[in-house]
Amino acid sequence: MDTKDDKIRHSLKQKTWNEIQTSDSWRIFKILSEFVEGFEKLARIGPCVSIFGSARTTPDNKYFKLAEDIAFELTQRGYGVITGGGPGIMEAANMGAKKGKGRSVGINIDLPFEQAANLFIDPDKLITFDHFFVRKVMFMKYAQGFIVLPGGFGTFDELFEAITLIQTDKIGKFPIILVGSAYWEGLIAWIKEVMLEHEHNISQKDIELFSLVDTACEAVDLIDQFYSKYLLSPNF
Repeated sequence: MDTKDDKIRHSLKQKTWNEIQTSDSWRIFKILSEFVEGFEKLARIGPCVSIFGSARTTPDNKYFKLAEDIAFELTQRGYGVITGGGPGIMEAANMGAKKGKGRSVGINIDLPFEQAANLFIDPDKLITFDHFFVRKVMFMKYAQGFIVLPGGFGTFDELFEAITLIQTDKIGKFPIILVGSAYWEGLIAWIKEVMLEHEHNISQKDIELFSLVDTACEAVDLIDQFYSKYLLSPNF
């Protein structure tokens, strides 16, 4: 038989669970509002390429300058640039886009560290999200290509989500370009030797979903070569 204390504890647990359910229901509206704002703003930006990389990369790092050069070159060929809106590689890319007088978009995320929006984003093209999954939808939908410089877990998350969505035909194929052989070749070797050849967890055609380059011109040339064959449009 339940004691009085047991009944009180059960009542409190039920109350807490009901509060969680109510909170989750209302959260849907916050999520929907983020999707609406993102779709409305980004539908007007025109063809853009997303540049990813570490928020911790400093201006004296060679990849900072490389990201700036890639973004500048993209603007000279008519593309805008989308970044995660923060410091490091993202700031370098927005800086390059601004230098090239092109569209400079920041899809920021509200975090307790690292992620204040950089100053090189066009004021009307900065969006800050609370939810990573909403933010990633915006990258996938409105980027005409991904150019990925060295980064951490967030960079890998965005990279492998794009590869997975293309692999499973959930979105149309678009260029995914890794920049920096010294950083990426160990990972690529593991993917080929372990995932492909030893464990057979992927197929040979999956290896062809991304490219590896070392220079700004190589990266942007691959974007141009792809869109010499395909129309520029949202990915889904």
